[in-house]
Amino acid sequence: MKKAFKSFCDFFKRAGLWFKNHAPTRRRIIQLYAALLTNANIKGLFNGRIYTGATKNVCVPGLNCYSCPSTVGACPLGALQNALASSDTKTPVYIIGILALLGIMLGRTICGFLCPTGLLQDLLYKIKTPKLKKSRITRILSYFKYVLLIVLVIALPLGFMLKDFPLPAFCKYICPSGTLGGAILLLINPLNADMYGMLGALFTWKFVVLVVILAASVMMYRPFCRFICPLGAIYGFFNRLALLGVKVEKDKCVDCGLCVAHCKMDVKHVGDHECINCGECIPVCPTKAIVWKGSSIFVKPNDTESQLAVKVPLTNFVKPLPSSQTAPVQEISADMADMMAIEGAPSPAPAAQAAAAARPMVKVPNIRIGLKAQRVLKIVAASLAAALLIGAIIYYNFFDVSAPLNLHSALKVGDECPQFTVQAYTGESDKFSTAEHEGDVLVINFWYTTCGPCIEELPEFIELAEKYSDETTFVALHSSDPALIDDGVTEFLERKGWLDTEIVFAQDEDQESGMSLYETFGGKSAYPMTIVVDADGIISATTQGKWSGEKLEAAILEALN
Repeated sequence: MKKAFKSFCDFFKRAGLWFKNHAPTRRRIIQLYAALLTNANIKGLFNGRIYTGATKNVCVPGLNCYSCPSTVGACPLGALQNALASSDTKTPVYIIGILALLGIMLGRTICGFLCPTGLLQDLLYKIKTPKLKKSRITRILSYFKYVLLIVLVIALPLGFMLKDFPLPAFCKYICPSGTLGGAILLLINPLNADMYGMLGALFTWKFVVLVVILAASVMMYRPFCRFICPLGAIYGFFNRLALLGVKVEKDKCVDCGLCVAHCKMDVKHVGDHECINCGECIPVCPTKAIVWKGSSIFVKPNDTESQLAVKVPLTNFVKPLPSSQTAPVQEISADMADMMAIEGAPSPAPAAQAAAAARPMVKVPNIRIGLKAQRVLKIVAASLAAALLIGAIIYYNFFDVSAPLNLHSALKVGDECPQFTVQAYTGESDKFSTAEHEGDVLVINFWYTTCGPCIEELPEFIELAEKYSDETTFVALHSSDPALIDDGVTEFLERKGWLDTEIVFAQDEDQESGMSLYETFGGKSAYPMTIVVDADGIISATTQGKWSGEKLEAAILEALN
């Protein structure tokens, strides 16, 4: 019995020791917390839908694709590209202001603590394989992300905006977060099997880019952050100004270089534009010269440490010599005498006692009370953070109905098309109602102004609408997604000359039910989408993604027959 009990106790000791050695660091806990909070819409992973609620208008700090089914906010990098592509509105000012605010507050601390893409790379790097260390070559390559920032994030969106053809180039051609979260996580869901037809050469290219970055992350520390990420490049501009981060107290620094040698990023010195403020250099510094800037706002650690770490001369602990061998008395300051009293050291020499008595009494701060207050503050902060995360998960998955839990009720080929009435863009009194076009073949197209494939296919649709105007009715419904609604839709249509065509352009919202028709027809946040309804009101064809004029004409002819 005793032996069994001893074995039982030993097991728990070993388990406790293992947990102690493998417990996540505080930084890792914050990374996991941030990833969960920004991806709280867990039901999206099961229903294959992109969340389109109100919080999707707010940018999260890190790189987290808008199209990921679990994300509840917008990616600041994607928002910046779309804003620049719509630079005739106030949107760019808003997005740039958000990025500047985040940069001034946190700088690249966001990369080190709050970015889900950074967390993924950190976890992959833990896989035991031969590692490629930083060098002069990696330092040079670290400037490549600034080239991508200028070309793909700024120049191309601005240039294509002039042609009314928006192009978020980095998202479209490079971003691995978009490929993993916005494509693969959607495509692996059986409910999205009909989206496979949208795949092509572009997806193949992005998939290769994703695989290369993931493989490189196993052998090299954060290759995406170091060489590719334009968002990190933007935050790097604010690193010196940021309120939070790491800094070097120059009066303590001895220029030993241990911090730079230990850092896995391509930094030249602590806190430069490549530093992600992970804090791993702090315990390496032999003189404790590296500290958290901004920490005094919350816990004031330096004041506490200075009081606890007072050095008392060794001579003060030596027993006094006999009177016949008295040595010259060493005078110490009154402050030192007070600190010796705190430390419980022997009484100082009479001269020091006299000096201490001569000066006014100074109240010694209660260090224990300060430490207790810090513990209480940490417990309160952790409790509030946990409550926020739990509340967000409950809200997005059980109370927010922006994305239905299942799509089995979505309309499909063979179903009867419901009657609806929508508001046209030609005037407030202009409506489009299916009841007025019974007996016609109906073509319903879903689009929005900053959707590249949408803009590409509409000219062909306009030609077909004119060609079959006697037998068909075309209606193009602009998205009702709050993040995609543009106040300048009417101006956009006038500039393109599309309001005077055979296609009726209207807002996607049924006037009677207030529901989005895109949701009704089973849209999965993949624009454009086109529906063909035959003369009997039965859905005869449907497609997600761009449809060529030839395929649409074939579907129209089939519906007419």
